[in-house]
Amino acid sequence: MTTISDTLTPRRLTSAAWALRIQFFVSGALFATWGVHVPTVKAHYGLGEQSLAIAMLASGVGALLALTQAGRVVARFGPRGVAGLTGVLCAAGVSMLIAPSVYLGLVLLLMLFGATASLFDVAINAEATEIEHLAGRPLMSGFHAMFSLGGMVGAGVGSLLPLLGWTPQTHLLVACGTGMVMILGACGAMLKMKTDAGESQPLSLPRGVLALIGTLAALGLIAEGAMYDWSVLFMKQERASDASLSALGYASFSLAMALGRFGGDWVRARVAPVPLMVASGLLAAAGMATALLVPVASAGLLGFGLVGLGLSNVVPVLFSAASKVPGVSAAHGIAAVSSLGYLGMMAGPPLIGMIAEHTSLTAGLSCVVLFALFMAASAQRALGGTARPTAPAAAD
Repeated sequence: MTTISDTLTPRRLTSAAWALRIQFFVSGALFATWGVHVPTVKAHYGLGEQSLAIAMLASGVGALLALTQAGRVVARFGPRGVAGLTGVLCAAGVSMLIAPSVYLGLVLLLMLFGATASLFDVAINAEATEIEHLAGRPLMSGFHAMFSLGGMVGAGVGSLLPLLGWTPQTHLLVACGTGMVMILGACGAMLKMKTDAGESQPLSLPRGVLALIGTLAALGLIAEGAMYDWSVLFMKQERASDASLSALGYASFSLAMALGRFGGDWVRARVAPVPLMVASGLLAAAGMATALLVPVASAGLLGFGLVGLGLSNVVPVLFSAASKVPGVSAAHGIAAVSSLGYLGMMAGPPLIGMIAEHTSLTAGLSCVVLFALFMAASAQRALGGTARPTAPAAAD
């Protein structure tokens, strides 16, 4: 772990925490901007679901390649430096999604997006872990809530601007340009950490119960990634919604997830990990089933919202469990599980797209129901050894 190299005061720590919240917000907004424009990209390049899925897979390949070096890169340059560079490159890649006229250009841009987004994610989560440690109280759910809030705002803006006559390219340029300014501005207030060029953190695969926890994280983030990449297209293609209403499908998911995460620390202090994971999986499965089986747009919005609420605390619960696996350091446990989880988030949507190409998008998204049910069924085995946290007396 890197160490703080600048003067740390309560005010400095608060400033760094708010800067990091901005970074999480922008990260969520960039994912939403891509998600809102999946139908735009599909139409611009004249793609079927399988070709679109292959392009999305390039994003997963870029993420995987970057994750193998993420530990070394963050150790060498520090979270602040990595977040600044990769955040700007990620925004630049999204802004040019429909600039090329050839399919290869899209594939290369999505590979850039996957690589830079994964490095940006590792950098800001490394900073979040350090800030939470220094603050001495739970903060992680709140940071991730800002990612969801950014997704909601990004999707909401994407829903509104077509009504105002904005073209997709104008929206991409303005949204991503604003994101770049926010990223660079927030970097100035992030903690400055001493770097270690010799530190090595290669990607490692978990084993035993850690592998099961990582698998659950991957399944949860596949479901989350499916909402990012396919919810808007589902509303437009399967429910015949216009562009503005379709974008609200993503917004409803992100709003519910943000609300669940803002209250996540309070809930986790009062509900044991196993029943919380069971309830989360069942709620997400019920929401996805509602969206898929009830053929009206309003049911889709409601269902996506329930999926967001169900998935909101999956990652905090699993990361906490990974940090307590016997014989494994907290840092290694979280790193191993997050690697599998992030890979699932990037690789899952292309898998759903390939299923959709040969059947339907409804059939592809039904995987989310199965994955959520598996999370609920496996909760006891994966998390049974996790002790229930005790709520502070003052909170009662």
